[in-house]
Amino acid sequence: MSIKINYSNKISNKSLSNIVLFCNEKYNINGLKNYLSNSEYSYINDLLKTIDLKKSLFVFDINSKKKIILISIKNNLKTSDFENLGAEFCKQINQGKNKEYFIFSDTISGKYDNFLGYFLHGLKLKSYEFKKYKTKKDTRIILVNIIGNKNKPSIQSQLKFKAIEEGTFYARDLVSEPGNILHPDEYAKRLSSLRKDGLKVNIFDEKKLKKLGMHALIGVGQGSIRGSYLVTMEWNGAKNNSKPLAFVGKGVCFDTGGYSLKPAKFMEDMTYDMAGSATVVGLMKNFALRKAKINAVGVVGLVENMVSGNAQRPGDIVKSYSGKTIEILNTDAEGRLVLADALTFTEKKFKPKFIVDLATLTGAIIVCLGSEYAGLFSNDDKLSKQIFDAGEKVEEKVWRMPLHKNYDKLMNSKNADVQNINYVGGAGSTTAAQFLQRFILNKTPWAHLDIAGMAFSKYGGALNSGGATGFGVRLLNQLVEENYE
Repeated sequence: MSIKINYSNKISNKSLSNIVLFCNEKYNINGLKNYLSNSEYSYINDLLKTIDLKKSLFVFDINSKKKIILISIKNNLKTSDFENLGAEFCKQINQGKNKEYFIFSDTISGKYDNFLGYFLHGLKLKSYEFKKYKTKKDTRIILVNIIGNKNKPSIQSQLKFKAIEEGTFYARDLVSEPGNILHPDEYAKRLSSLRKDGLKVNIFDEKKLKKLGMHALIGVGQGSIRGSYLVTMEWNGAKNNSKPLAFVGKGVCFDTGGYSLKPAKFMEDMTYDMAGSATVVGLMKNFALRKAKINAVGVVGLVENMVSGNAQRPGDIVKSYSGKTIEILNTDAEGRLVLADALTFTEKKFKPKFIVDLATLTGAIIVCLGSEYAGLFSNDDKLSKQIFDAGEKVEEKVWRMPLHKNYDKLMNSKNADVQNINYVGGAGSTTAAQFLQRFILNKTPWAHLDIAGMAFSKYGGALNSGGATGFGVRLLNQLVEENYE
């Protein structure tokens, strides 16, 4: 199923089926008399007196060919509430067999800024499905017509929402692909196609990575027959040479755990261990599509963590791009190795204003925060607050967790500069973040988002229907739009 939005001139509603009207939170429909026949008005008004009005959406079957959908706009709503109403409307569309709806924008009341734009944005986000490998596909095209002269989103607003949707959907598509299709070789190839959107894309293959000295990243992927890559995507949308905003993502296309093998029942989900990188890619695509007035760079490390005669062993010691040596005590703590080289490279090469990295890094963050918040770790209070506030606004929430020098002793190695896991026990997410912080060498403002509980939803959320969520694209777009454009 796909949804197409069409903006139409004012037309009569008398012959239309499946019309959508808005009213206030008390379901007062006196102002809707021009949109309903006398009999329809009386019928709906009588029914409203007999039903519990706690819901925000009601469907009234007028006859076999006509439905009237009534949506209440409550007082004191946030923009995320507008999106959630759109998602609720999407569920109604999904349940029905109708292929065309008519929304009367003039019935929207209240002093909300761009209500309809956010409503339609929520509708589109909720409509996403990944059915690429289904032999029987839902080919329905649902046409949603916007009728009226008032409350329509501006062209600029429409383009902005479309860019965010395409970036989010691209991220969801990447996460949804199976590991046999989206291995590092294919992933790098797909990213090269983003040049057509206006991004400058550079792909560092294994030969170049070895020359650079990125042995932490290479070590993770050395057991796979696939290559390992670091890919940079640059967007130069500012009119000056200001420092770029940097976003770094973990791209472990499949994670067996290596020789520290994962249990079988958890392994099938490890196709989404590249979700951090997918968010970065979707975000950069969004910046290019909406021509964001910033300079930004996205950096992703793409590897596959497999078991073979050439795979990394527990006890190995590797030298990272930073020059620091790392003792590998657990080959399933691999994402931090990929990020270690990517973070130092990003800081050294691009000298960014800040760095935000995203990774499905630890199961411990799910134990702590479940699937409601991503874990936020940072060396900068200002950046942390900006990310937190952006998350509250778009309902991609984060919760700040501690970093402290006292945790360093848990990651100090007897044989190298640092070990890749804390074997004393406890503080799994914090010690992972503490490990990453060691590879920020020049005190660049940095934030780490552990999105292990947020990247994939088996049950669906407010704006997704289950599966890959694209978490982080909207959050970081809001961060940039609100503070840096």
